[in-house]
Amino acid sequence: MADSETGDSLMMVSDALLVQRFREGDVASFEELFLRHYDRVYGLLYRLVGTRHEAEDLTQEVFLRLYRRPLARPDNVTGWLYRVAMNVGYNALRSENRRLRRERASAPEVEVAPSTEAEVTGRETSRQVRAALSTLPPRSAQLLVMRQMGFSYRELAEIVGVAPGSVGTLLNRAGEAFRKAYHEVVGEEDAHS
Repeated sequence: MADSETGDSLMMVSDALLVQRFREGDVASFEELFLRHYDRVYGLLYRLVGTRHEAEDLTQEVFLRLYRRPLARPDNVTGWLYRVAMNVGYNALRSENRRLRRERASAPEVEVAPSTEAEVTGRETSRQVRAALSTLPPRSAQLLVMRQMGFSYRELAEIVGVAPGSVGTLLNRAGEAFRKAYHEVVGEEDAHS
C-alpha cells in the first residue's frame, strides 16, 4: 500500500481504532491523532493561559501523556484529551497566580510605558479573566472555555461525562461562579492599587 493510501485510510479510522493501532506499535496512528486534535487542544489551552509559547508547551505535554500511556479503553479519546488539557492548563494558571501574588507581595510596583491604552487594558482584562478562571472548580472552567470555543452542548456533555440535558444548567452555574470570581479579582486588585 502506498503512503498516500495509508494516509487516506487513516482519515476514515476512528480515534479509538487509532489508539488501538498505536498501542500495537503503529506510530503513524499516533501522528494522525495528533494532527486531528492539535488545533483544538492548542486553542483551548491558548484561551486558558493566554500566551502562545505556554499553550504550545502545554499542548505538547498533553500529547506526550497520551504517547507515554496510550489509553487502555480508548472509547472517548477526545474527551480524555480535553480533560487532560484543562487539568494541565488549570494547574499552569494556578501556578502563575501563586507566582504573581508572591511577586506582588515582595516587589514594589513598577510603571511600564504602555504601547497603547487599549492594548494594556486588553492584556489586563485577559489576565483578570484567567485569574478568575483559576479559582473555579476545574469542570466549571472547562465548560466555560470550551463553550466559548464553540463546542456544542453534546460535545461538552461527552467530554465532561454528563447528560446533555444538564449542560445548560452547569454552564449557567459556572457563569455565575465566574462573574463572582471575576468581581473578586478586580476588587482585590483595586484594593492593592
